[in-house]
Amino acid sequence: MSESPAPELLPFRDLRIVPMLLAAGVGVITGLFVTAMQLLTLNEMLARVEGLPLIAMAAAPAVGLVLAALCLRFIGKRTAPVISDAYIRNIHEPDSRLDLQPVPARLLGSVATIGLGGALGLEAVALYAGAAIGQLAETRLGRFIKGPDAKMLMVAGAAAGVSTVFHTPLTGAIFALEVPFRGRLGRHNPVPVLVASLAGYLVNVRIEGPSRLFPVHGNVNISWSDLLLALALGIAAGAVAHLFAILIRLSKRIVKKYPLSLRLPVASILMFGIVLLSSTIAEDSTVLGTGTLAIKWAADPTHAAGAIAGMLLLRIAANVITLGGGGAGGVFIPLVAAGALTGRLAGGLTGRADDTLFAVVGAAAFLGAGYRVPLAAVTFVAETTGRPGFIIPAMIAAFAAELTMGSKSVSEEQRDDAEATW
Repeated sequence: MSESPAPELLPFRDLRIVPMLLAAGVGVITGLFVTAMQLLTLNEMLARVEGLPLIAMAAAPAVGLVLAALCLRFIGKRTAPVISDAYIRNIHEPDSRLDLQPVPARLLGSVATIGLGGALGLEAVALYAGAAIGQLAETRLGRFIKGPDAKMLMVAGAAAGVSTVFHTPLTGAIFALEVPFRGRLGRHNPVPVLVASLAGYLVNVRIEGPSRLFPVHGNVNISWSDLLLALALGIAAGAVAHLFAILIRLSKRIVKKYPLSLRLPVASILMFGIVLLSSTIAEDSTVLGTGTLAIKWAADPTHAAGAIAGMLLLRIAANVITLGGGGAGGVFIPLVAAGALTGRLAGGLTGRADDTLFAVVGAAAFLGAGYRVPLAAVTFVAETTGRPGFIIPAMIAAFAAELTMGSKSVSEEQRDDAEATW
């Protein structure tokens, strides 16, 4: 009697173990790289700028723009200061690879821009760095990634970068999948992306320790009136985010249309004036940097509604001017900061200036509308507050803001799902 042949073992890569291990490796490397960049940019450079006398602090963004321009011109051979848009554009080109040649210049330009007070976010830099690390790994080890998983390591690296900056592994994964489209997720297998995002988060927490962007104390009790207020706030935030998106797009077009010799001095003078003007509202450097100081400043219930409105306008102006001046960075956290200020303004006008709910819901609405990423906005709220009770009002506000936003977003590279090629 002949023995039946043993069942053929599945190829190792078909078990999906190798892609997940590769994604985890990309996440760890991205976590280490982004953490080092974060410590240099925020803890060393920006912290020193914030301690300077007022005149020197007002001049620092101009120095950052000059250094960024030199990096992009000479190291990057006149490369453009695009960060997240480069990732989004590459996602929609299935047969292309992310160009790694301009990566060092753009990263150095971003460090100079943000580290010296430019009003942009580090999260897009982290996303871009992670995508570049993933692309490099994919170039070396692409034989293990076939068919529909093309670009998987690039997406995984991008997710790990965002996760590392904010300590939000779920948000990092969802944002990397969602941001190339307008309000929809991409078609990649989310498991390796989640693995990479978690790996980057764990590396950063091991080095810096856990933290939350929106610390909330006590119990969070949400009433029906709070849900109605969240709906109204979402509509208002969507309208302001629509204007924000128009201005951001305008600043990007200015970069393409006008020479640096004109844009740089104009942006430097305007940023100098904005810092001086903001000093009449806040004694610290709230208007500078990524926006985390603005979020903390907004949480103080002693600030009057007029001061909150003034800081909101100055922060948006600083974001637009920094981009128009050739600065390299992102608008994820600037959107969150603008949303927190908008929510805090709404709370002050309704007699609830000390209620964290308004700032958190405003941030979710503004982020969800501005980048057209409502799912990432809701998970961001849950992970940065540690309070699941905020999810429902954040969802209501984010979806209301999404409808109010219309077809605009801060990136012209985003596409509808029907236009996508992968």
